Amino acid sequence: MGLLDDRIVLVNGGSQGVGAAVARAAVREGAVVAVSGRRPEPGEALVAELAAAGGKAMFVRADLADAGQATACVARVVEAYGRVDCLVNSAGLTSRGTLLDTTPELFDQHIAINLKAPFFAMQAAVADMVRRAAPGTVVNVITSSAHGGQPFLAPYVAAKAGLAGLTRNAAHAHRWDRIRINGLNIGWTVTEGEDATQRAFHGAGDDWREQAAARLPMGKLGQPDEIADFVALLLSDRSGVVTGSVIDWDQNVLGGLD
Repeated sequence: MGLLDDRIVLVNGGSQGVGAAVARAAVREGAVVAVSGRRPEPGEALVAELAAAGGKAMFVRADLADAGQATACVARVVEAYGRVDCLVNSAGLTSRGTLLDTTPELFDQHIAINLKAPFFAMQAAVADMVRRAAPGTVVNVITSSAHGGQPFLAPYVAAKAGLAGLTRNAAHAHRWDRIRINGLNIGWTVTEGEDATQRAFHGAGDDWREQAAARLPMGKLGQPDEIADFVALLLSDRSGVVTGSVIDWDQNVLGGLD
């Protein structure tokens, strides 16, 4: 018996990085998984990988910057499998901007991906759960930077802090529907997207991961597979009654000073 046996799990932003790791963990725990993403190549490759391992999965092509497509992802999964039991919002935009140089266009991009898409995906998934009078779970992948973050992450922090608040609000609103909604504030994590960001915005070389890890207390960056195992637990019944929690999954301690 797996933690997620017979559950239908939609992972938005699931074709790479943390989302792909969550999809792998969910399949390993017995779920049927749908992953959404903008680019079909990595999404279809992941679905093929999961199928080869004996899992059942589908890819939904969607540009989550469009709220209508975020909603449509849920509709596609309901059409294919009859329901959505679990939703993971893992898509994220991390392009840089400070308070002084962020344009309205960049700000809107962050709001669209990091806040608006999760809002409307949750709206559609929770509506399906309520319609069926069935319990369900949602996990929003947020960021430890939602507590304040670096100066060059101003629009990212604004959107992700909004998602943290939304997580608590939605959890409170739907606790009597037995729908549990939690968030994970992840720290610095090794992903394809982070590699591209480090190279594009910070001039990082091939050894940036090793250099970064050497500066961290645990001697390594966050690992997607470890985060994915935690997400699978939060999606499952083994996390009990926990709802409305935004958990710091990081090696830096909020409020701690050296």
